[in-house]
Amino acid sequence: MKILMIYCDYFAYKPTIKNLDWAKEETESKNYENVQVAFIQIESHDSEDLSGSVKKLVNFVKWVARKNTCEKVILHSFAHLSESKAEPEITKEIFDLSEIKLENGGYETTQTPFGYFLDLDLKAPGFSMARVFKSF
Repeated sequence: MKILMIYCDYFAYKPTIKNLDWAKEETESKNYENVQVAFIQIESHDSEDLSGSVKKLVNFVKWVARKNTCEKVILHSFAHLSESKAEPEITKEIFDLSEIKLENGGYETTQTPFGYFLDLDLKAPGFSMARVFKSF
């Protein structure tokens, strides 16, 4: 698993191209302020231990969000951080389980539309914990 965390003063997306037939239909654009965005690549080895993968993801996201005193989190599938990719169904399952755990931990959590290419617009400030990368 690879995770690039970017704290954003502003983050917005618009679904443009659906690239998974089974993905839920999404057309609505959304925007957020003061949010921790997790750009996540689930790799093939992460499917060997789903609960362990979820735990690592959630713990890291919470750690970075706490450092930035941020209680809003967006999980974004970003399959460009590694050549290794898990099956899309596994990735979606890890995202869904992670969202539940983050919400149970007091974080307002959402996901960008899964299975879509998105137009992104973001404004990210330049301080030390605004951008953090982790590889598991």
